[in-house]
Amino acid sequence: MLDVIKNLWFRDPKERPVYINDVAVRIRAGILLFIPIYMSFTLYDAVYGTHWIVDGNTAVDTYDTDWDDNIIYSVQAIKRAYDYSTQTWVLFYALFEMIAGMFVFTSRFSPTIYIASFLARKQKPVWKPLVPKRFAWTLGSTFITICLIFFNPDVFADWVNKIVGKEVLPDTVNYMSPFIPLTLVWVCLGFMWLEAILGFCVGCKIHALLVKLGIFKEECEACNNIDWEEIARKNKEKQAQRAAEGSQS
Repeated sequence: MLDVIKNLWFRDPKERPVYINDVAVRIRAGILLFIPIYMSFTLYDAVYGTHWIVDGNTAVDTYDTDWDDNIIYSVQAIKRAYDYSTQTWVLFYALFEMIAGMFVFTSRFSPTIYIASFLARKQKPVWKPLVPKRFAWTLGSTFITICLIFFNPDVFADWVNKIVGKEVLPDTVNYMSPFIPLTLVWVCLGFMWLEAILGFCVGCKIHALLVKLGIFKEECEACNNIDWEEIARKNKEKQAQRAAEGSQS
């Protein structure tokens, strides 16, 4: 437990480059998986759900029919108003978690990193460089930011218009198609499911591709799965064996 508090999921917080325990990363992805699941249901309801609230008691027969002999009713309906305050706070927390995992110092403020590190403490660690994971979480932060803009178009429009000095975005209508955040949420859900269940980091693969293209610098992939604890144990055995041989001679 003391080691978890001291090092979290890092092999050594002071080493460069920084390595993290991929087992804990997968556990954390499973914990945070509830956020895209919740957002997918919210966006599905916003896009495909009914936009009207109809009181069944207000439907009145007009005693008239249309051209297909269907009875026409007079109905009092209310336009459905959406309040995304809860979704906004959930997204802000998700954004905080993405950013917190990117750096050693900010990781100290993430509850899920503590939980994941604690749950992974008895499993054999799999050390991976932090940089590819940081890129993956940057993609997640971008997806979250786009969803925040969709849920708060007027706030974002006010910011942009004040910075530019003129009205470039309307603040009375949602200028973003709902299919954009809906698609991104499902993509994010798929990425996190692959990470948590299969241990397949899509963001890391994209980072590797960009490394091959020369855009990013490669981390030491040859060092990813070195079992440092096993190496230390063998060194101790060799030292003990040499000491025993020395005493016998």
